[in-house]
Amino acid sequence: MNRLRLLLLVLLTPMIMAQARPRLVPAVSDEQIEIVYSFTGAELMIYGAILYPGGRPPDDPVDIVVVLKGPQQSILMREKQQRAGIWMNAAQARFRSAPAFYAVASSRPIAEIVDERTAAIYELGIDGLQLSPASANPPAEARRFVAGLADLRQRTGLYAELPDAVEVTEGVLFNARISVPARVPVGEYTAETFLIQNGRVLTGEVRDIRIDKGGFERFVADAANRHSLLYGLFAVAISLLLGWLAGLAFRRI
Repeated sequence: MNRLRLLLLVLLTPMIMAQARPRLVPAVSDEQIEIVYSFTGAELMIYGAILYPGGRPPDDPVDIVVVLKGPQQSILMREKQQRAGIWMNAAQARFRSAPAFYAVASSRPIAEIVDERTAAIYELGIDGLQLSPASANPPAEARRFVAGLADLRQRTGLYAELPDAVEVTEGVLFNARISVPARVPVGEYTAETFLIQNGRVLTGEVRDIRIDKGGFERFVADAANRHSLLYGLFAVAISLLLGWLAGLAFRRI
């Protein structure tokens, strides 16, 4: 009988622990963003609620971290150096997989919420990104390229850290706003929401987001992808026509 009770306890423990954990119910303001000729950027809101076992928030405060990223792409970086008065490519590094866009919003600075190991596991913060290098650069050189990529994309608005950008109300409701720049690439994105308490990730949820071209821009992109030869010939013909018209106009002047 004791063995049977012990076996039941072992089998039921994961179910009991799962029921004892809080749940996240996140949502996004736009699951699809269309880029048209007048697109100057967008503001995406991630909001939702935290469902606690028994319906009561814990005594210890919780933190929310939201990560918006995508699409993954292969990147080749080159470093220029001046040699004999001439700027030339001196070194290069390839990354097998890196997000074209990455933004993290949090209720506090990431360093105050989790340690470096946890940040690396869940890719919380730019320093925690796993960029998957594909070239055999020396460690010091590889770190320099990683820092250079992060700095370049931060300056162009494609990588961003937004501390104190998540508002948690009564430990139950949360909302965050993340700006999407105008030059953001099209593709599949994910919005990952993490619930963290005392430096430990309790649970997380993911929502998918699609950023795509719309209107005339979508028509042009589809034409270039599906009928590349005809698109190229049409583009050359338009260029020749415009050049001829410009020459005709200057001739009359």
